[in-house]
Amino acid sequence: MYTYTGKTAMITGASTGIGEAFARELAKRGMHVILVARSEEALRKLAVELTAQYGVRSEVIVADLSQEKVSAQVKAAVEAKGLHVDLLVNNAGIGTYDAFEKLDPERDHQQVMLNVVAVVDLAHAFLPEMVERGEGALINVSSMAAYMPMPYMAVYAASKAFVLSLSEALWAEYHQRGIRVTALCPGQVKTAFHQKTEHAVPSAGAIISAEEAVLAALHALEQGKSSIIPNWMNQASILSARFMSRSFLVQSTASRLKPQN
Repeated sequence: MYTYTGKTAMITGASTGIGEAFARELAKRGMHVILVARSEEALRKLAVELTAQYGVRSEVIVADLSQEKVSAQVKAAVEAKGLHVDLLVNNAGIGTYDAFEKLDPERDHQQVMLNVVAVVDLAHAFLPEMVERGEGALINVSSMAAYMPMPYMAVYAASKAFVLSLSEALWAEYHQRGIRVTALCPGQVKTAFHQKTEHAVPSAGAIISAEEAVLAALHALEQGKSSIIPNWMNQASILSARFMSRSFLVQSTASRLKPQN
């Protein structure tokens, strides 16, 4: 089991979607929360609500994690508030969807910075202190896309494959040293995420709520699992894909995901 009450969680991308759902559920379980995102107004509104509803301490750090060395600034802000992070939820992320040559290179650079670099930098910032205390936890939000190449979402899928690989490796390094590491790998979730891509992304598999994704992640963390795909239909989909050749899989995915311009 994992004890939540009285500990502190830091959630990136906490202003909407899965990040907001994590903040609400962890505060409900008695954790103090540090909310990190670019949207100051949304964060402060959520912080006031969580403190009023659950009596926990809610702190706000406004930061754009797609920028260079911002993770160090976030760590300094946490220390300035006299806090330490017991549970780090690396949730912030963006996705692009279109033929590769049509994508904005700067947007893809931001995607790698946010989906990959920030996850590594924040783990470096807070995991060593967890090791010193002999207790701590990381939840890294990956995706079902981590399990296969995804034409027209090539950088997104590759970034999420990185997150899954990193999480499983860190789990192996630290699970016997009191540190829990879990990668959350949902399929499509009912959030505004896909509304921010260049085109509407075709749906595939079971679509779940952000709350369902969060509950699955926390249950997996409590059980000491290195990763979790919420929903049995999505689990079966990934399992069946393992019996297909890589070339067949990527070509069939390309056919399904090709944007309808």
